[in-house]
Amino acid sequence: MLYYLSGLSDGGGFFNLFQYITFRSGGAFFTALIFGFIFGRPLINLLKRKQGKGQPIREDGPESHILAKAGTPTMGGVLILGAILVSTLLWARFDNGYVWMVMFVTYSFGAVGFWDDYLKVSKQNHKGVSGKIRLALGGLVAIIAAFWVMYLQTETLSGYLAFPIFKDTLLYLGLLFVPFVMIVIVGTANAVNFTDGLDGLAIMPVMIAAASFGIISYLVGHATFAAYLDVHYVAGTGELTIFVAALMGGGLGFLWYNAPPAAVFMGDTGSLALGGALGAMAVATKHEIVLSIIGGLFVVELLSVVIQVLYYKRTGKRIFLMAPIHHHFEKLGWGESQIVIRFWIISLILALVGLATLKLR
Repeated sequence: MLYYLSGLSDGGGFFNLFQYITFRSGGAFFTALIFGFIFGRPLINLLKRKQGKGQPIREDGPESHILAKAGTPTMGGVLILGAILVSTLLWARFDNGYVWMVMFVTYSFGAVGFWDDYLKVSKQNHKGVSGKIRLALGGLVAIIAAFWVMYLQTETLSGYLAFPIFKDTLLYLGLLFVPFVMIVIVGTANAVNFTDGLDGLAIMPVMIAAASFGIISYLVGHATFAAYLDVHYVAGTGELTIFVAALMGGGLGFLWYNAPPAAVFMGDTGSLALGGALGAMAVATKHEIVLSIIGGLFVVELLSVVIQVLYYKRTGKRIFLMAPIHHHFEKLGWGESQIVIRFWIISLILALVGLATLKLR
């Protein structure tokens, strides 16, 4: 919205600043951060009154969680989503299709997660929305996003898969691009969901990954920088930097209350939404493969669950003491803060490796 104030400029002066993505990104970040600080505590108090016993704690989970986390409210992802919505609408351009596509994916997955959280809290059990329905709804959202991206991108990029390191290398998938996008978006949403099991564990890696894609979005959406780096120029994706800045501001505002011991959990409302957002940004910028590097922590968390389930069904034995893998380390005697901080460090390292692929050509 504020972008259009640049029309009041005669080529200089204060209003001219609203043309620049960097300036508006800064505005989006601080708007979301302030939103989180202002509405965080009132939202937590509201969730406590409405939820009573808070999020149901798994009885088969780590024993320490039953006492330490009992009564903590969930659905805190509403705070992040509210901050992103207000900031993006305030600072982004309304004529950018990529922003609307990513917003659509984010809030669609957020709605599914909210429904799931609501059923868990209201019934005080872990069932929520069935896995099949969640996958079906997520798949439908991803299909719409896939065709949306194919429509937005030029003929030379639409339906193609780009490879990191190998410049000018594109693989034409055609309509197979649609199921590929489904795997990327739905897989990332669920991977972040599995990661969200300890106080502060998911939100920081999400912000690190989002910041990486904010950089990627800005570079691939800038013709000069894209040419210099030999990456595929995707016109319009630079505006996603506004969305990323809002996500980071909202994420920090949430982390203020989610840092150990957490006053609120983001729940599926937040984890599914933020995971979907990461997947959508990767698809928009033609960096789906790089997402598997930058979001490598989420990939490992997801694989630990898949491997555990498949191996147990086949042999009746477990590979990990408990899945997702962060619980395995808890069972080994690692402290919660120790696991969280080490996983943050791993996320940062993987993000730097992923960003390095921009220059390795």
